[in-house]
Amino acid sequence: MTDLRELLQREDVRSISRRYFISNGFDGTLTSIGVVVGSYLSGVDDGLTVVAIGLGAAVGLGTSGVWSVWEIERAEKRAELLRIEAAMLTDLEGTRVQERQAGARSINAVASGVGPLIGILLPLGPFLAEGVTFSMLEATVAAIGVGVAVLFVFGAYLGSISKQNWLVAGVRMGLAGVVVAAINVLLPGYGSSSDAVSP
Repeated sequence: MTDLRELLQREDVRSISRRYFISNGFDGTLTSIGVVVGSYLSGVDDGLTVVAIGLGAAVGLGTSGVWSVWEIERAEKRAELLRIEAAMLTDLEGTRVQERQAGARSINAVASGVGPLIGILLPLGPFLAEGVTFSMLEATVAAIGVGVAVLFVFGAYLGSISKQNWLVAGVRMGLAGVVVAAINVLLPGYGSSSDAVSP
């Protein structure tokens, strides 16, 4: 397979992988915020239970990220190879061109799977200290804070590479985490539930 460093030096490979990583990381972070707020408001009283629920979401989104992108890029790269073959009037199977495509597909798929894992697992961290350092309410608030911070980093990074104001871009993306938390609190049956965990 084509050398990894050579592939990573290609802007097209980095650009596509970056999009998959950020997009799926964004989805994973918002999912994690939804899980932790929903768990607290539903009356879950144990931090490890919240972590277990979050891990289930991480497995699902991580697998989806890798599998879907592998199949998408397999089809796209195959179509691209066929266009090149038609233009060159030659079979490119087993050539360096085909190997580069396969290598790029692998990088894209890994980036797509890692994004949601980071987005889900980092906000779950405070729940590992529930009962020791945090109460359930404190762990939930801390998890939301971590999630918003992760989203801010994603946005700031995108702002920096596109020559925008990184601070504004970070705040704009981080705001999505606050909105998701607020929507969960306002959902019927949650905020007024007598089963919600007390601080």
